[in-house]
Amino acid sequence: MTRINDRIRAPKVRVILASGEQLGVMSSRDAMAKAIAMGLDLVEIAGQVDPPVCKIIDYGKYKYEQAKLKKQKSKSATRMKEVKFRVVTGQHDYNIKLGRAEGFLEGNHKVRFVLQFKGRENAHKDLGFVALNRIIEDLKTMAQVDQPPRLNGRAVAMILSPLPAHQRKRKFHLFHGELMEEDDFDEEEVPEDEEVPDEVVETTDEESRPETALEADLETELEASH
Repeated sequence: MTRINDRIRAPKVRVILASGEQLGVMSSRDAMAKAIAMGLDLVEIAGQVDPPVCKIIDYGKYKYEQAKLKKQKSKSATRMKEVKFRVVTGQHDYNIKLGRAEGFLEGNHKVRFVLQFKGRENAHKDLGFVALNRIIEDLKTMAQVDQPPRLNGRAVAMILSPLPAHQRKRKFHLFHGELMEEDDFDEEEVPEDEEVPDEVVETTDEESRPETALEADLETELEASH
């Protein structure tokens, strides 16, 4: 909480003018008298030092500038997003998830990719690294590796951070509500302002999904192990 005027309790304070000119150490009463004479406020800006540092300024203007600065920092702050995969994630869902990840990267957010293992998949965790390395390759025109793939219990995770804006080129695009790879359609037919849907729903019918190389590898290894 910022202390101003008669709320400043320290017996002595170091006083600075709005211009940056230092008036030195004086009693709080004298500092406040100077502020009143100038039609301004005495504002404590560093209360943890001895003596506290106070500035003679327009408190209303100071408060507005601080709020504006905080808002700017909040807008520019990098946030962490997360996209989850399974070993058996089909190509259709894979495209959608990578399109969603590209949207996060386009918004200057870091993205954490997590591939989770269930049941017998835990015996083939090397396939998780194959999957994440595939993601790195597919998103190389949008992101760089911030944290390489690491095994953490029943999951493999990594973090990618966005490339500089002028270097980014999206590979996965939105087309009639679905994401498709760039080579799958005529670029001129794609609405430029369309956005990736916020929610991605996993298909529950595993048999209807197109089999990926990861699924084939998993089935082969599971059969060989029996």
